[in-house]
Amino acid sequence: MYVILVYDIGEKRVGKMLRLCRKYLNWIQNSVFEGEISEVRLKELILKAEKIMKKEEDDSLIVFSSPTNKFLDKQIIGKERSSIDVFL
Repeated sequence: MYVILVYDIGEKRVGKMLRLCRKYLNWIQNSVFEGEISEVRLKELILKAEKIMKKEEDDSLIVFSSPTNKFLDKQIIGKERSSIDVFL
């Protein structure tokens, strides 16, 4: 499945969440990630993210998912943080 993940998390935990998400998805902008991921790996990511988050401090994680990225139009205005080209 194709996923766009967005988080809003306390400043003290941002570094941990960034490192975690980069293991699973492509970092495209501050607190925003995208990429192909299996359901199992997404569940794993969410479980690990919940251990970092403090819900009592209003931390949040939002996941948008689609069976494939073919249903999304992506337009980049300005500098792209990282290219997600696949090398074979």
